[in-house]
Amino acid sequence: MHYDVFNGDADGICSLIQLRLSNPKNSKLITGVKRDVLLLKKIRPVKRDSVTVLDVSMKKNYQEVVDFLELGVKVFYADHHQSGDFLTHKNFRSYINKSSDICTSLIINQYLTSKYQEWAIVGAYGDGMDESARIVANNSGLSRGDREQLKLLGECINYNSYGTNESDLLYHPTVLYDKLKSSLNPIDFIRNESDVYNNLLDNYHVDMYKAKAILPEAKSDNFSIIILPDEPWSRRIIGVYANFLMYSDKNCAHVLMIPNKDNGYLVGVRAPYNNKIGVDTLCSMFGGGGRKGAAGINNLPKQKRNNFIKEFKKKFTINI
Repeated sequence: MHYDVFNGDADGICSLIQLRLSNPKNSKLITGVKRDVLLLKKIRPVKRDSVTVLDVSMKKNYQEVVDFLELGVKVFYADHHQSGDFLTHKNFRSYINKSSDICTSLIINQYLTSKYQEWAIVGAYGDGMDESARIVANNSGLSRGDREQLKLLGECINYNSYGTNESDLLYHPTVLYDKLKSSLNPIDFIRNESDVYNNLLDNYHVDMYKAKAILPEAKSDNFSIIILPDEPWSRRIIGVYANFLMYSDKNCAHVLMIPNKDNGYLVGVRAPYNNKIGVDTLCSMFGGGGRKGAAGINNLPKQKRNNFIKEFKKKFTINI
């Protein structure tokens, strides 16, 4: 059996679309909401099985990878998050790049020598890698209008992936993946699946409008802190809105927090666009993770809120 394990966001979905358009396989799809990164715990492969893992931190799944390899399972791993200890094995192929200006869709695009680069562009835009996406798009010969459509599609796919559970999402990532993959390129998807696309787009605009209406709890030249309400729309928009803020104020670091039922907070953090470092380390201090420029915490205990904000302010007041 083959397992395709992928993050449910735009980057993970578009990475898998590229691979399966190039190399179709009958596989069992394993994914979930964007913040569900312990995906390898959900499978039990046996000897001679194979696993593809896309856009999921190997640091968070390191032991499972080791266990699979020892069982005789072949593993293909592509990602841009924290990776943990260096790992070599005859059955392990890794394409991991933790640079702040690359995402998994772009890694797969390089691996496939730009065979399905339109999907890579969608994934990169969705992951907040606007400049990197723009470079690939400029080299692709796409019209300005098509590039704008790919950007908006990437943001909508990413928007759909956020939430504390699958009931917060408009579409389960496997459903959205299947609908997207049915089209050879993203422009065809927008034309052929207009009902799905327009539903994503309409909800995205409504939720973004609500988010923009909320004033920051704290704001300075160096940082902003915004508290969103405990609502499904907040959990859907948190990541895309954080990316919007990052590009709107490029010298400012941003924190978005949503109270949760566990008496804690769901947290999204963006480093300044002009200084994309350190938020993965910051969030790791409080049980979270991510990459250098964008990271989060699934459940920040209420009693640790003040300490987290103190560390956040200290880091970005110094570094900016």
